[in-house]
Amino acid sequence: MHPSPDPAPSHGPDPAPRTGSDALDAPDPVDAITAQWAVVRPDLHTVPMAVFGRVYRLTHLMAERMDRAYAPYGISRGEFDVLATLRRSGEPYTLSPRQLSATLMLTTGGMTGRLDKLERAGLLSRSPDPHDRRALRVTLSERGLEVVDQAVGAGLAVQREALWTALDEEEAEQLAGLLRRLLNATGA
Repeated sequence: MHPSPDPAPSHGPDPAPRTGSDALDAPDPVDAITAQWAVVRPDLHTVPMAVFGRVYRLTHLMAERMDRAYAPYGISRGEFDVLATLRRSGEPYTLSPRQLSATLMLTTGGMTGRLDKLERAGLLSRSPDPHDRRALRVTLSERGLEVVDQAVGAGLAVQREALWTALDEEEAEQLAGLLRRLLNATGA
């Protein structure tokens, strides 16, 4: 049995105002690291270390929270990514394993393992490609559609909670834009 889906999706901030901003602006472990570098290597400009150190730590903390959000649906983050990619592709929710691998930046071996598990769970099916006898098509099942629709709501609730605790909507949009710029600059 799966938990109920999130109520109607929210695109804006939760109505509760953020609190404790003084605590949110307090020094963190990354500040301690950059302060140590400032003592032993005062010639270093450590702002990049501070940015990427926080992105790295945030990624790991949120990954754990997302794993917990998806667990009630019997899927991991990686499996959610496969189901979500099929769901976002639109009806008939079908892609080739190669398309899935390219979108998710996975090796074919890694993709095969995820597809095997999701197929055994009845969340997707694999069938011959009608246009290429050597190829397969992966299709989201009805059950897979239900699971991914519920799981995406649960995941977004976790992300909203983390985001709106620290930022207002304008700050969140600014951060999203700055991260987009940084990601594009790295050649992603």
